[in-house]
Amino acid sequence: MITLGCKKPYAPPAIATAGSYLVIEGGINSGSDSTIITLSKTVKLSSATTINPLTNAVVAVQSDKGATYPLAEISAGKYVSPGLNLNTSNNYRLSITTADNKQYYSDYVAVLTSPPIDSIYFRITNNAVNVYSATHDPSNSVKYFRWDYNETWIIHPEFDSHFISNGDTVLPRPVSQQIYTCWQTDTSSTIILGSSAKLSSDVIVDNPITILPSNSPKIASEYSILVRQYALTGDAYSFWTNLKKNTEQLGSIFDAQPSQINGNIHSATNPGEPVIGYISASSVTSERIFITIYQLPAWPANSNFPPNCQLTPCLYAFLAPGSTIPVNQVDEFINYNRGASFPLIPVDVIQPPGAPAPLGYSASTPECVDCTLHGTNKEPAFWKYYP
Repeated sequence: MITLGCKKPYAPPAIATAGSYLVIEGGINSGSDSTIITLSKTVKLSSATTINPLTNAVVAVQSDKGATYPLAEISAGKYVSPGLNLNTSNNYRLSITTADNKQYYSDYVAVLTSPPIDSIYFRITNNAVNVYSATHDPSNSVKYFRWDYNETWIIHPEFDSHFISNGDTVLPRPVSQQIYTCWQTDTSSTIILGSSAKLSSDVIVDNPITILPSNSPKIASEYSILVRQYALTGDAYSFWTNLKKNTEQLGSIFDAQPSQINGNIHSATNPGEPVIGYISASSVTSERIFITIYQLPAWPANSNFPPNCQLTPCLYAFLAPGSTIPVNQVDEFINYNRGASFPLIPVDVIQPPGAPAPLGYSASTPECVDCTLHGTNKEPAFWKYYP
């Protein structure tokens, strides 16, 4: 006997609702670093749009003593103010007025002072680089912490191009147009929390920040991570813990079940409207470390570029007209003003010893030569090279 079955899609009412709610990300930086607030609206799971920024809003930090500090929109949905250097004896809130005149306010919160990060360090375990942080609060006043980070690493393509075509001629590549060394940057995408509330002393060590597998392209050459630390209240810590459970720890019957996430931001226009986010006020402390390939075990080499760039053939030789070929292959495949429909990038010269002039050039596809397809060739100001 053959039994046939079918599955019918189920759209719960919560998913089918037409509501689009305000999402507020960021916090009030009380020190010299910028305050950055990102505003967006929720979208349906079935929507083709995944990013829905809220633009043209009026955003400001307000003191309970009447002072106002405006934030400027520097890109779609991203609002920024330079260092506020707030008076820590006052309380502060975030004020938002949307383009359609809806108003939102966070609760007034006290300013916390984040203690310095004692160190950022790494250990090598289980074929991976494990990055940790350590901190302590001598005043014993901060018990709850959150961390995020920016990571930057060097990328190299499979081939180092020493030549460039101006469309008509192949010339030596200027140093200013090098495309072999680039830097790629990413930001943390997980919620990193820690608490010393149940410890006898206000000390946190071996706090996991991130894990870099041995085959990660991030550690193929040189890697740097900037870790930022924020002080939280108990209520803020509960919000972030609940958010982490709802976004990162779901998927099996043993994981936490989804629950409502209650923040401290409210709609003054419609008090019943859900608003997603929590605003804290804290100074920010940070620490940067570098990790180079010379500090790591001799793991199998990995590449930042597509696997096909490491296969043969991927480097081609093209000759100019001479006694052996009638067609100018350099023009046909490299010089785009002279017939190259899908021009390749010249890599090196073909000039046997004693030859009076180059016979041609080796070349490859941009994806195997041009690192700017994946990053920037402008060296970051903070970068350090290690031997």
